[in-house]
Amino acid sequence: MRLISWNVNGIRAVMKKEFMQSFETMAADVLCLQETKAQDEQTFEALKGLEGWFIYTNSAERKGYSGTAIISKKEPISVSYGMGIAEHDTEGRVICAEYPDYHLVTVYTPNSGSELKRLEYRKDWDQAFLAYLQELETQKPVIVCGDLNVAHKAIDLKRPKENYNKAAGYTQTEIDGIDNYIKAGFIDSFRHARSDEIKYSWWSYRAQARARNVGWRIDYFLTSQSLGDQIKDADIYNNIMGSDHCPVVLEL
Repeated sequence: MRLISWNVNGIRAVMKKEFMQSFETMAADVLCLQETKAQDEQTFEALKGLEGWFIYTNSAERKGYSGTAIISKKEPISVSYGMGIAEHDTEGRVICAEYPDYHLVTVYTPNSGSELKRLEYRKDWDQAFLAYLQELETQKPVIVCGDLNVAHKAIDLKRPKENYNKAAGYTQTEIDGIDNYIKAGFIDSFRHARSDEIKYSWWSYRAQARARNVGWRIDYFLTSQSLGDQIKDADIYNNIMGSDHCPVVLEL
């Protein structure tokens, strides 16, 4: 199984670039998207060329904002949207597809924002989302993928000292959030497969950051502990363009 996650920063925008060619090249069994920035019908329209695939979308109430999608070669047993918590479910950030051996959850974690104005909400989100994943784990193992909007350790961003506790995505509050996932038994598949490798999945559009590789690793595949021995490989496809993020992959 090849599972791929990609924050496309606008599904309609990325379709005008090389999305279809990239889709074929990546040869995913399931492709999870974040930040579709489209209502459900707009996402279906953008992806109408993908005949024979099962497509599920979750859009935000606010138009042109947030949003997630799952594109699957095989039909899941069931699909659910959101965490079932009203205050967290208005922005289309979570989809769960149930397969025979695991739940696959795609998530677009809230950004703490400029001046960290949303940091307290982000803390609440992380706690609620972990509880949601742990509830799913009582049924079967969980794979969660997406833009978690946090660099876990210093190796995961180019300039850790300059950004620590100053920039969204590398505050101690956010680091504690992902630490709690790991303490709960979730495996960071990229670090599991490539413990010391330096690769990034997001670059600012400013100052030619991608060309200079001044980036952050904020896109992940986390798996339940029980799936650890099934991880064949995990990687970051930083040669695939079209967004300020690049795809991340998990092979089982």
